[in-house]
Amino acid sequence: MSLTKSLKPGGRHGLSSQESRDPIGLAVAALSLVAQSDLIDRIGLRKRTEQAVFTVTRNGFKTMTAASRTFARGGKKDAPGVRVPAATPKGVFDLTPTEDEQMLVDVVTEFADEVVRPAAAEADETCTAPEALLKASLEIGLPILGVPESLGGISEERSAMAGTLVAEALARGDMGLAVATLAPGSVATAISLWGTEAQQATYLPAFTGDDVPAAALALTEPAVLFDVLQPSTTAVRRGDSYVLNGTKSLVVRGAEAELFVVGAELEGQPVLFLVESSTDGLAVEGDPAMGVRAAGLTRLTLTDVTVPADAVLGATDGSTYLECVRLSRLAWCALAVGTGQAVLDYVTPYVKEREAFGEPVAHRQSVAFMVANIAIELQSMRLLTYKAASRAAAGKDFSREVALARNLCASKGMQIGLDGVQLLGGHGFVKEHPVERWYRDLRAIGVMEGSVLV
Repeated sequence: MSLTKSLKPGGRHGLSSQESRDPIGLAVAALSLVAQSDLIDRIGLRKRTEQAVFTVTRNGFKTMTAASRTFARGGKKDAPGVRVPAATPKGVFDLTPTEDEQMLVDVVTEFADEVVRPAAAEADETCTAPEALLKASLEIGLPILGVPESLGGISEERSAMAGTLVAEALARGDMGLAVATLAPGSVATAISLWGTEAQQATYLPAFTGDDVPAAALALTEPAVLFDVLQPSTTAVRRGDSYVLNGTKSLVVRGAEAELFVVGAELEGQPVLFLVESSTDGLAVEGDPAMGVRAAGLTRLTLTDVTVPADAVLGATDGSTYLECVRLSRLAWCALAVGTGQAVLDYVTPYVKEREAFGEPVAHRQSVAFMVANIAIELQSMRLLTYKAASRAAAGKDFSREVALARNLCASKGMQIGLDGVQLLGGHGFVKEHPVERWYRDLRAIGVMEGSVLV
């Protein structure tokens, strides 16, 4: 399916062109236009302009959320939505991708190598994904990966395994850009998995059409020792509506998103709510982080946000929310595997070519063992992640498997990033080489909750 037109996301640094900007927003937009001009090179102002853009981006912006399109209501409110069947068990423990999955991975890998990797450094610096790259991601069908075929998607069975393979392949290019491109599809997948007939009829046509909206999961909160299963954001029933209050952090592309899936506590249980960005009481501000900067991270504040009763996504007993968290953690494990593979692929030829005392540094046992350890831990991360994904796709309980995978990917993924920097020595500490960025990105695995799911 060809998706040739995307939402016209605004200019740079997470600001939407469809909204009025405050002075900081105007400054960012103006500076970005100047930074793209060849004129500043001719007059010798490149460094000063880049510094100005960095300063404004670092300090952040604060504005209202992007104006949402009018989603056409349809379907029966209380009728269950379309669900894809679980994957057919193979009878043996076989993680070999199917022919269709391998074809998809090959396409995404080529996209990651030729489009994502070259754009990663600038995207990390400017805290935004290039519009051309986001449009290209639509062409390969990322937003409809988890949407049932009968609703315009490409999913004939549970897509957890395919989604895991795609996330891994994208992250080999860059984790931040992978998260930015996967975020809309994560919301579409959530609606496909748990939405009612009315919710699917209302929102999914936008994701399967030519004008795909930016959308985001919002589970993480800016709290010390934050527990994703006990959100501080609250939802209170008032008549036929719910009123939401709270703050969400690290929301992907939040300033341009037209639809959010927000986690909130309702009568003692964590529940998911669909919130359109045009809803009164929503505000967004820049939330640039240590890593995953290309995802355009923002902070979303909800102040007396009123949504209808049918905005609840899935069950209200906490089971849907828990499954969402587990699928999200699975996605982050896949991102860790892909980024870890990028580190291994980069440092292996480096230590073979870099010479010290008249021979390649790879001849030193300490160096060779460190590279070998990266390969060993990476393979164990991959196997645990794939096992969890295969059980999720088959409709089996995967709580134990995803817990083990996340624990390993969070600790060993960060160690892989650290070892990658160490193997490059001084080169690992400078931005000329991408390993320092991958190290920062890998730190997100044990911190970020939500954002993407498979």
